[in-house]
Amino acid sequence: MPSAVRAPSPLWSFGLLRSELLITFRRWRTLALLGVLAAVPVLVGIAVKIETSDGASFGGGGGGGGGGGAGPAFISQISNNGLFLVFTALAATLPFFLPMAVGVVAGDAIAGEASAGTLRYLLVAPAGRTRLLLTKYATVIAFCLAATLVVAVSALAVGALLFPVGELTTISGTRITYAEGLGRALLIALVVAASLVGVAALGLFVSTLTGSGIAAMATTVGLLITVQILDQIPQLDALRPYFFSHYWLSFADLMREPVYWDDLVKNLGLQALYAAVFGSAAWARFTTKDITS
Repeated sequence: MPSAVRAPSPLWSFGLLRSELLITFRRWRTLALLGVLAAVPVLVGIAVKIETSDGASFGGGGGGGGGGGAGPAFISQISNNGLFLVFTALAATLPFFLPMAVGVVAGDAIAGEASAGTLRYLLVAPAGRTRLLLTKYATVIAFCLAATLVVAVSALAVGALLFPVGELTTISGTRITYAEGLGRALLIALVVAASLVGVAALGLFVSTLTGSGIAAMATTVGLLITVQILDQIPQLDALRPYFFSHYWLSFADLMREPVYWDDLVKNLGLQALYAAVFGSAAWARFTTKDITS
Protein backbone atom coordinates (compact mmCIF):
# COMPACT_ATOMS: atom_id res chain seq x y z
CA MET A 1 0.00 0.00 0.00
CA PRO A 2 1.62 3.30 -1.05
CA SER A 3 2.36 5.69 1.74
CA ALA A 4 0.42 8.93 1.86
CA VAL A 5 2.17 12.04 0.60
CA ARG A 6 2.65 14.43 3.46
CA ALA A 7 1.70 18.03 2.97
CA PRO A 8 4.57 20.53 3.09
CA SER A 9 5.17 21.97 6.54
CA PRO A 10 4.67 25.68 7.26
CA LEU A 11 8.45 25.94 7.68
CA TRP A 12 8.92 24.59 4.16
CA SER A 13 6.37 27.12 2.87
CA PHE A 14 8.29 29.92 4.57
CA GLY A 15 11.46 28.67 2.90
CA LEU A 16 9.73 28.77 -0.49
CA LEU A 17 8.61 32.35 0.13
CA ARG A 18 12.08 33.33 1.30
CA SER A 19 13.58 31.82 -1.84
CA GLU A 20 11.14 33.69 -4.09
CA LEU A 21 11.84 36.98 -2.31
CA LEU A 22 15.59 36.54 -2.66
CA ILE A 23 15.33 35.64 -6.34
CA THR A 24 13.02 38.56 -7.10
CA PHE A 25 14.97 41.23 -5.26
CA ARG A 26 18.35 40.05 -6.58
CA ARG A 27 17.34 40.40 -10.22
CA TRP A 28 18.94 43.27 -12.06
CA ARG A 29 15.56 44.19 -13.51
CA THR A 30 14.05 44.55 -10.04
CA LEU A 31 17.00 46.59 -8.79
CA ALA A 32 16.79 48.82 -11.88
CA LEU A 33 13.07 49.44 -11.27
CA LEU A 34 13.73 50.35 -7.64
CA GLY A 35 16.59 52.61 -8.74
CA VAL A 36 14.32 54.50 -11.15
CA LEU A 37 11.70 54.89 -8.42
CA ALA A 38 14.31 56.19 -5.98
CA ALA A 39 15.50 58.72 -8.58
CA VAL A 40 12.08 60.35 -9.05
CA PRO A 41 12.06 62.16 -5.66
CA VAL A 42 15.65 63.31 -6.29
CA LEU A 43 14.69 64.87 -9.63
CA VAL A 44 11.54 66.47 -8.20
CA GLY A 45 13.43 67.84 -5.22
CA ILE A 46 16.21 69.31 -7.35
CA ALA A 47 13.67 70.85 -9.74
CA VAL A 48 11.79 72.51 -6.88
CA LYS A 49 15.04 73.70 -5.29
CA ILE A 50 16.20 75.31 -8.53
CA GLU A 51 12.79 76.84 -9.19
CA THR A 52 12.57 78.35 -5.69
CA SER A 53 16.21 79.41 -5.37
CA ASP A 54 15.20 83.06 -5.92
CA GLY A 55 12.58 82.91 -3.16
CA ALA A 56 9.59 82.44 -5.47
CA SER A 57 6.96 79.82 -4.69
CA PHE A 58 6.75 76.72 -6.87
CA GLY A 59 3.62 76.14 -8.90
CA GLY A 60 1.93 79.29 -7.80
CA GLY A 61 -0.03 78.49 -4.69
CA GLY A 62 -1.26 75.60 -2.64
CA GLY A 63 -4.81 74.81 -1.78
CA GLY A 64 -6.36 71.93 -3.60
CA GLY A 65 -7.36 68.66 -2.19
CA GLY A 66 -7.29 64.99 -2.88
CA GLY A 67 -7.90 63.28 -6.15
CA GLY A 68 -6.12 64.54 -9.20
CA GLY A 69 -4.96 67.71 -7.44
CA ALA A 70 -2.85 65.90 -4.87
CA GLY A 71 0.42 66.52 -6.68
CA PRO A 72 0.06 70.30 -7.17
CA ALA A 73 -1.36 70.78 -3.67
CA PHE A 74 1.70 69.14 -2.15
CA ILE A 75 4.37 70.39 -4.53
CA SER A 76 3.67 74.02 -3.71
CA GLN A 77 4.53 73.29 -0.05
CA ILE A 78 7.84 71.51 -0.55
CA SER A 79 9.98 74.64 -0.25
CA ASN A 80 8.35 75.33 3.14
CA ASN A 81 8.73 71.82 4.49
CA GLY A 82 10.75 68.99 2.98
CA LEU A 83 8.32 66.37 4.29
CA PHE A 84 5.91 67.39 1.54
CA LEU A 85 8.35 65.90 -0.96
CA VAL A 86 7.27 62.46 0.29
CA PHE A 87 3.64 63.16 -0.56
CA THR A 88 4.54 64.78 -3.89
CA ALA A 89 6.81 61.90 -4.93
CA LEU A 90 4.14 59.33 -4.15
CA ALA A 91 1.56 61.37 -6.08
CA ALA A 92 3.98 61.63 -9.01
CA THR A 93 4.89 57.94 -9.15
CA LEU A 94 1.51 56.38 -8.39
CA PRO A 95 -0.22 57.07 -11.73
CA PHE A 96 2.49 55.36 -13.82
CA PHE A 97 5.89 54.47 -12.37
CA LEU A 98 4.76 52.43 -9.35
CA PRO A 99 2.01 50.43 -11.13
CA MET A 100 4.27 49.88 -14.12
CA ALA A 101 6.99 48.42 -11.87
CA VAL A 102 4.45 46.21 -10.11
CA GLY A 103 2.99 45.17 -13.46
CA VAL A 104 6.42 44.09 -14.69
CA VAL A 105 7.12 41.98 -11.59
CA ALA A 106 3.61 40.48 -11.46
CA GLY A 107 3.48 39.76 -15.18
CA ASP A 108 6.76 37.89 -14.99
CA ALA A 109 5.81 35.86 -11.90
CA ILE A 110 4.45 32.75 -13.65
CA ALA A 111 5.11 33.44 -17.32
CA GLY A 112 8.77 34.19 -16.61
CA GLU A 113 9.21 30.76 -15.03
CA ALA A 114 7.47 29.15 -18.00
CA SER A 115 9.62 30.96 -20.57
CA ALA A 116 12.77 30.05 -18.63
CA GLY A 117 11.69 26.41 -18.49
CA THR A 118 11.73 26.27 -14.67
CA LEU A 119 8.01 26.13 -13.93
CA ARG A 120 7.78 22.34 -14.23
CA TYR A 121 10.72 21.90 -11.87
CA LEU A 122 9.08 24.15 -9.29
CA LEU A 123 5.96 21.99 -9.39
CA VAL A 124 8.00 18.78 -8.98
CA ALA A 125 8.76 19.96 -5.44
CA PRO A 126 5.93 19.39 -2.93
CA ALA A 127 4.63 22.91 -3.35
CA GLY A 128 1.40 22.37 -5.21
CA ARG A 129 0.02 24.87 -7.66
CA THR A 130 -2.07 26.77 -5.12
CA ARG A 131 0.82 27.14 -2.70
CA LEU A 132 3.16 28.26 -5.48
CA LEU A 133 0.64 30.80 -6.77
CA LEU A 134 0.08 32.22 -3.28
CA THR A 135 3.84 32.47 -2.80
CA LYS A 136 4.21 34.33 -6.09
CA TYR A 137 1.42 36.74 -5.14
CA ALA A 138 2.92 37.33 -1.68
CA THR A 139 6.23 38.13 -3.36
CA VAL A 140 4.57 40.68 -5.65
CA ILE A 141 2.81 42.26 -2.65
CA ALA A 142 6.17 42.49 -0.89
CA PHE A 143 7.52 44.28 -3.96
CA CYS A 144 4.57 46.71 -3.82
CA LEU A 145 5.52 47.61 -0.26
CA ALA A 146 9.25 47.78 -1.00
CA ALA A 147 8.77 49.97 -4.07
CA THR A 148 6.52 52.39 -2.19
CA LEU A 149 8.91 52.62 0.75
CA VAL A 150 11.85 53.23 -1.61
CA VAL A 151 10.04 56.27 -3.02
CA ALA A 152 9.05 57.49 0.45
CA VAL A 153 12.48 57.04 2.05
CA SER A 154 14.28 58.62 -0.91
CA ALA A 155 11.91 61.60 -0.79
CA LEU A 156 12.28 61.91 2.98
CA ALA A 157 16.09 62.01 2.73
CA VAL A 158 16.15 64.46 -0.19
CA GLY A 159 13.52 66.66 1.42
CA ALA A 160 15.50 66.87 4.66
CA LEU A 161 18.70 67.71 2.76
CA LEU A 162 17.33 70.40 0.45
CA PHE A 163 14.51 72.01 2.43
CA PRO A 164 13.64 73.02 5.99
CA VAL A 165 11.68 70.58 8.15
CA GLY A 166 9.48 71.08 11.17
CA GLU A 167 5.81 71.63 11.86
CA LEU A 168 3.70 71.40 8.74
CA THR A 169 0.37 72.71 7.57
CA THR A 170 -2.24 70.22 6.38
CA ILE A 171 -4.40 70.73 3.30
CA SER A 172 -7.13 71.92 5.67
CA GLY A 173 -4.85 74.65 7.02
CA THR A 174 -4.26 73.18 10.49
CA ARG A 175 -0.79 72.74 11.99
CA ILE A 176 0.63 69.37 13.06
CA THR A 177 3.98 68.42 14.53
CA TYR A 178 6.78 66.95 12.44
CA ALA A 179 6.46 63.65 14.31
CA GLU A 180 2.76 63.45 13.44
CA GLY A 181 3.64 64.35 9.88
CA LEU A 182 6.08 61.43 9.75
CA GLY A 183 3.34 59.17 11.05
CA ARG A 184 0.99 60.33 8.34
CA ALA A 185 3.71 59.88 5.73
CA LEU A 186 4.13 56.25 6.81
CA LEU A 187 0.37 55.72 6.74
CA ILE A 188 0.17 57.26 3.26
CA ALA A 189 2.96 54.98 2.04
CA LEU A 190 1.07 51.94 3.36
CA VAL A 191 -2.14 53.11 1.67
CA VAL A 192 -0.29 53.61 -1.62
CA ALA A 193 1.17 50.10 -1.35
CA ALA A 194 -2.31 48.72 -0.65
CA SER A 195 -3.59 50.61 -3.71
CA LEU A 196 -1.41 48.37 -5.88
CA VAL A 197 -2.73 44.97 -4.75
CA GLY A 198 -5.37 45.04 -7.50
CA VAL A 199 -2.70 45.64 -10.14
CA ALA A 200 -0.65 42.81 -8.62
CA ALA A 201 -3.59 40.38 -8.94
CA LEU A 202 -4.32 41.53 -12.49
CA GLY A 203 -0.69 41.05 -13.49
CA LEU A 204 -0.57 37.62 -11.89
CA PHE A 205 -3.69 36.56 -13.81
CA VAL A 206 -2.21 37.76 -17.09
CA SER A 207 0.97 35.86 -16.21
CA THR A 208 -0.99 32.59 -16.06
CA LEU A 209 -2.38 33.11 -19.57
CA THR A 210 0.88 32.95 -21.50
CA GLY A 211 4.24 31.25 -21.46
CA SER A 212 6.10 34.41 -22.44
CA GLY A 213 7.29 36.69 -19.66
CA ILE A 214 7.78 39.61 -22.03
CA ALA A 215 4.24 39.22 -23.43
CA ALA A 216 2.75 39.08 -19.92
CA MET A 217 4.65 42.18 -18.78
CA ALA A 218 3.75 44.13 -21.91
CA THR A 219 0.08 43.13 -21.67
CA THR A 220 -0.14 44.11 -18.01
CA VAL A 221 1.48 47.51 -18.58
CA GLY A 222 -0.75 48.04 -21.62
CA LEU A 223 -3.86 47.32 -19.55
CA LEU A 224 -2.67 49.77 -16.88
CA ILE A 225 -2.28 52.55 -19.44
CA THR A 226 -5.61 51.76 -21.09
CA VAL A 227 -7.54 51.79 -17.81
CA GLN A 228 -6.04 55.12 -16.77
CA ILE A 229 -6.91 56.65 -20.14
CA LEU A 230 -10.49 55.41 -19.81
CA ASP A 231 -10.62 56.83 -16.28
CA GLN A 232 -10.10 60.32 -17.72
CA ILE A 233 -13.03 60.18 -20.18
CA PRO A 234 -16.05 62.12 -18.79
CA GLN A 235 -18.49 60.10 -20.89
CA LEU A 236 -17.60 57.03 -18.80
CA ASP A 237 -18.66 58.58 -15.49
CA ALA A 238 -20.86 55.59 -14.68
CA LEU A 239 -17.90 53.20 -15.03
CA ARG A 240 -15.01 55.29 -13.72
CA PRO A 241 -15.60 54.53 -9.99
CA TYR A 242 -15.00 50.86 -10.80
CA PHE A 243 -11.61 51.36 -12.46
CA PHE A 244 -8.83 50.29 -10.08
CA SER A 245 -7.01 53.59 -10.56
CA HIS A 246 -9.97 55.88 -9.86
CA TYR A 247 -9.34 56.43 -6.15
CA TRP A 248 -5.55 56.08 -6.15
CA LEU A 249 -4.86 59.70 -5.23
CA SER A 250 -7.39 59.66 -2.39
CA PHE A 251 -4.41 59.20 -0.06
CA ALA A 252 -4.20 63.01 -0.08
CA ASP A 253 -7.22 63.00 2.23
CA LEU A 254 -4.93 61.69 4.98
CA MET A 255 -3.39 65.15 5.02
CA ARG A 256 -6.70 66.76 5.94
CA GLU A 257 -7.87 67.62 9.44
CA PRO A 258 -10.11 65.79 10.11
CA VAL A 259 -9.24 62.99 7.70
CA TYR A 260 -11.75 62.30 4.92
CA TRP A 261 -12.24 58.55 4.95
CA ASP A 262 -14.91 58.02 2.28
CA ASP A 263 -12.69 57.79 -0.82
CA LEU A 264 -9.95 56.01 1.13
CA VAL A 265 -12.34 53.25 2.15
CA LYS A 266 -13.71 53.03 -1.39
CA ASN A 267 -10.18 52.69 -2.74
CA LEU A 268 -9.19 49.90 -0.34
CA GLY A 269 -12.48 48.09 -0.92
CA LEU A 270 -12.03 48.33 -4.70
CA GLN A 271 -8.49 46.96 -4.47
CA ALA A 272 -9.73 44.06 -2.34
CA LEU A 273 -12.42 43.34 -4.94
CA TYR A 274 -9.90 43.33 -7.80
CA ALA A 275 -7.55 41.13 -5.77
CA ALA A 276 -10.37 38.66 -5.07
CA VAL A 277 -11.66 38.55 -8.66
CA PHE A 278 -8.36 38.37 -10.52
CA GLY A 279 -6.72 36.28 -7.81
CA SER A 280 -9.51 33.72 -8.16
CA ALA A 281 -9.22 33.86 -11.96
CA ALA A 282 -5.47 33.31 -11.71
CA TRP A 283 -6.01 30.33 -9.39
CA ALA A 284 -8.68 28.82 -11.68
CA ARG A 285 -6.42 29.19 -14.70
CA PHE A 286 -3.19 28.02 -13.09
CA THR A 287 -4.63 24.95 -11.35
CA THR A 288 -6.14 23.66 -14.60
CA LYS A 289 -3.38 24.69 -16.98
CA ASP A 290 -1.20 22.15 -18.76
CA ILE A 291 2.38 22.88 -17.75
CA THR A 292 4.69 22.06 -20.64
CA SER A 293 7.74 24.15 -19.78
